[in-house]
Amino acid sequence: MIPLLALAAVQAAAPAAAPDYRQESAWLCLPGRADVCSTPLATTALNPNGYGSNGRSTVAANPRLDCFYVYPTVSRDRGLNSDLAVSEEQGVAEVQFARFASVCRTFAPVYRQMTLGAVAASAAGADIRAAGALAYGDVLAAWRNYLATRNNGRPFVLIGHSQGSLMLQQLIAREIEGKPVARQMRLAIIPGFNLLVPQGRLTGGTFKTTPLCSRPGETGCVVSYVSFRTRNPPPAGALFGNASAPGMTVGCVNPAAVGSRDWRSLDSYWYARSAQPVPGGPIQWSTEGAPPTPFLRTEGLVSARCVNDGPRGYLEVRVNSDPTDKRTDRIGGEVGLGGFFLPGWGMHLNDLPQAQGDLIRLVETVSR
Repeated sequence: MIPLLALAAVQAAAPAAAPDYRQESAWLCLPGRADVCSTPLATTALNPNGYGSNGRSTVAANPRLDCFYVYPTVSRDRGLNSDLAVSEEQGVAEVQFARFASVCRTFAPVYRQMTLGAVAASAAGADIRAAGALAYGDVLAAWRNYLATRNNGRPFVLIGHSQGSLMLQQLIAREIEGKPVARQMRLAIIPGFNLLVPQGRLTGGTFKTTPLCSRPGETGCVVSYVSFRTRNPPPAGALFGNASAPGMTVGCVNPAAVGSRDWRSLDSYWYARSAQPVPGGPIQWSTEGAPPTPFLRTEGLVSARCVNDGPRGYLEVRVNSDPTDKRTDRIGGEVGLGGFFLPGWGMHLNDLPQAQGDLIRLVETVSR
């Protein structure tokens, strides 16, 4: 529980004025301009025999669809809602979203998200519903501006994580499903927040008619999951991975093989210069030394499968370690706080990076 004085300070800061999404400055990413999503990312392949080829991510010249991204909780601003001065937001967009520019036009609004302080305040018992409504109001305004002035009838994919996925869940339920615009939605990729479905079903719960994706190439559906390390499933009372509503479970779609319940290898892109704490200490990515580029790509280092057991649902993640090869046998993803890792959050920080190559291919597939 956070101290009462700190809680009072969080609650005291007044929210910033609403962003004007007619202005380019209210967007992290827009097509056709120089920003974090149009900057190629230097990347090195990390194979069992060590570092391999170097390259840079690409930006498609004329992609067939749009991607609309809402970033996760990253703001350290004072108050329950962020002040709209971009800092941490740019870094997370680079790690999670910029690489999708190879397959779609990129749109990412800046919004008055609930801050990390708001998350702590909620854990201390504070009511943050007004802060959540303010954040969603911004996302809604950005969405309506995008549809009215920037979309021009093009197909789109929604992409989010954590708080961003919560915002997009609300957007789909209130603004998309059951409306004509639903025909334009090729896919929603919204991991990192519980999406509820009745046990044994693909539809119902969080959404009335929008299903979990269940087969390769399916459109108009949702890819959702929350990640937990193998042999470390969501504990009782976990924030993620447990459905509290009777008869419900947490939906899981394997990003590497839609509809599969088996173990599948993941195509991963890691930010090798992350300062996030990792169980067991900092990662030595290769016995050959420090990574030559900020991003590393691994294929088959990590595998995952979907697990649903009553109310519990999650993506079980394992590392395919080999102590005889040159690449790491460890990855991170857990959320650290005060020297401890939060068991109810699982491998939350790696929900997108661990399967980013697979997710990009999903978007590419539905653009054809």
